[in-house]
Amino acid sequence: MMIDWSRERILILAPHPDDETLGCGGLMRKAKDAGAEVYIQFMTVGDTADNSPKGLSTAEERYQEVKEVAEFYGWDDWHFAFPGDAYHLKLDAVPRFELTNAIERGSPLSIAKLKPTTVIAPHRTSYNQDHQITAEALHTALRPSNTQRRHHPRLVLAYEQAADQWRYDAAPSPNFFVELTKEQVDAKIHAMHLYGTQSHDHPHTRSDETLRSLATLRGMHAGVPYAEAYHMMRWLA
Repeated sequence: MMIDWSRERILILAPHPDDETLGCGGLMRKAKDAGAEVYIQFMTVGDTADNSPKGLSTAEERYQEVKEVAEFYGWDDWHFAFPGDAYHLKLDAVPRFELTNAIERGSPLSIAKLKPTTVIAPHRTSYNQDHQITAEALHTALRPSNTQRRHHPRLVLAYEQAADQWRYDAAPSPNFFVELTKEQVDAKIHAMHLYGTQSHDHPHTRSDETLRSLATLRGMHAGVPYAEAYHMMRWLA
């Protein structure tokens, strides 16, 4: 099937800043180039002990990175639902109702308010607890019901990241591929460079080589030079 991205209003759920780029960086560039609306609902951010030279990335640093990435892609809006150290890397301790309600109707970028045509979120099989609970909360928020009473996006996808394959019960083979040009893959890699606290040298799951290799592999699976792969959960034709 062919999608006219110029007519799409896309909502992407990112547990943390950079997840949207790792999972959907090529699609975002392709969609914005076509004239789509793209909105990013970040779930949380906070100070993070990491393997960077400083050993710590602060929430303030990551907010600044988000602003640069948002300008680069031309996002139509973005928002943090649960910012702060009380939530960062602890979303699995937040009641499911609160997470689901934020996604469904509580956030300024909620499904009820934004009425997106496409919603994309992490896959449930990620090893990261914040990704798992975000995926589960979205599943509840998009539960089947009367379309005259609740908005139903016609396309719902789960994005992948290279690190997701670490789980022994990793997601099955993807069933939805978005063809990318070399320029769109390059844009994805450039956006990750703007996330300076999160990009790493190879070998790392967020290195340039990893991102380009995954795009090449998924392109091969679809018979094209480059692609991003997704798991389609709903398609209403």
